[in-house]
Amino acid sequence: MKTRLTIALSMLLAGSGIAAAQNTVVVPADTTVVVPAEPAPGAVVIQPEQQTVIREYVHKNPAASINILGLELSLGTKVPDTVELHEVPDVSYRYAVINGQTVLIDPQTHQIVQVLN
Repeated sequence: MKTRLTIALSMLLAGSGIAAAQNTVVVPADTTVVVPAEPAPGAVVIQPEQQTVIREYVHKNPAASINILGLELSLGTKVPDTVELHEVPDVSYRYAVINGQTVLIDPQTHQIVQVLN
């Protein structure tokens, strides 16, 4: 299997020309390489330090869960304006617990920017 992969990779690299060789990285076959994905355009990026502050605050200040039938809790989902948003000090986003899940919400758009649990 490794031989086939090596041959296929060699053929691919050979066919892509000399210029591509400048961007080629050779990694031993038993090594895992993780390449971080770029965030999608318009995606909210919350720094790890800020995520820690948010998680600790939400844990220490739990809010009652509300049930909203049929609401999919995923990034970009708009929650009803009637949902009470709870403040996290020094963070521009708010949180709510909906259907047992804590979500971070943009107070301007009422869209979910992160599902915390």
